Amino acid sequence: MSLTADVKAELVAVRDPRPSVRVAELTALLRFAGGLHSIAGRVAVEAEVDTPELARRTARDIAEIYGVRPELARIQGSGSREGEYFAVRVVDGGETLARQTGLLDVRRRPVRGLPNKLTTGSRDDLAAVWRGAFLASGSLSEPGRSASLEIACPTGEAGMALVGAAHRIGVAAKAREVRGVPRVVVREAEAIRGMLVAMGAAQTATEWDQLRQRREVRAGVNRLVNFDDANLRRSAQAAVAACARVERALEILGEDVPPHLRQAGDLRLAHRDASLDELGHHADPPLTKDAVAGRIRRLLAMADKRAEQEGIPGTEAAVPAGS
Repeated sequence: MSLTADVKAELVAVRDPRPSVRVAELTALLRFAGGLHSIAGRVAVEAEVDTPELARRTARDIAEIYGVRPELARIQGSGSREGEYFAVRVVDGGETLARQTGLLDVRRRPVRGLPNKLTTGSRDDLAAVWRGAFLASGSLSEPGRSASLEIACPTGEAGMALVGAAHRIGVAAKAREVRGVPRVVVREAEAIRGMLVAMGAAQTATEWDQLRQRREVRAGVNRLVNFDDANLRRSAQAAVAACARVERALEILGEDVPPHLRQAGDLRLAHRDASLDELGHHADPPLTKDAVAGRIRRLLAMADKRAEQEGIPGTEAAVPAGS
């Protein structure tokens, strides 16, 4: 199952018996899953949901809270919406239900956002609003750089109402528009986890957080490996360049190389991958790495000075391209 399906499966099982919480969740679900329609001149309330379990639960909640028995229908998706989905529809008594849930105001005008009584309710009511909205049109992506918890909104006003509810819960959310569709997005990892827990998907929140931590550890290891690889490449390139310059220096100076400088140069060529400290241990008597480095620098400087006097290429000319 996808993470979105995991969240919805967990949220469908949440059963809070408090009337205000049930009303908040059901109203938000109806608002974000479809809302109001006109059928044969009558106001109908309809919600289109993803699973038969959610459709049956929505129908049961409408019947238990408002005493109205909805119709259930299976619909084959088309266009941008593939697969099948399920409609929960109330035609007889639809206008009364719309008034009772706050989807219609007292003047029979559709409410573009959410009823004010929902967005000013308790923390549990606000969490129920988010639960209903997520069940209707929410999605959760995998953790990572583009991780998000999103809800597609029927109107910009509904999105702003959802943002306000999130802020009152203590979760940062933002409203935006993607390809003409208003959306509310939660981006930060801790905020996503916090909203999942608030809605009632604590198990999925834990699994999502564990997945996030594993990916962060893996990314950290990859960064270290890449860093070490880069260091090894640079070290190898530096060793090739150093050996090439030493060979050229010995060639330029010939028999005029002082014995102690020749010893350092010969050590460099005999142990091409060794560090300066390791070269010092190979010397007889042993030398410090600073002593080895100093002697090699003087060898190269002496050779470059001789090359300049004679008008011939110096030690840098021996370094392979790209090293």
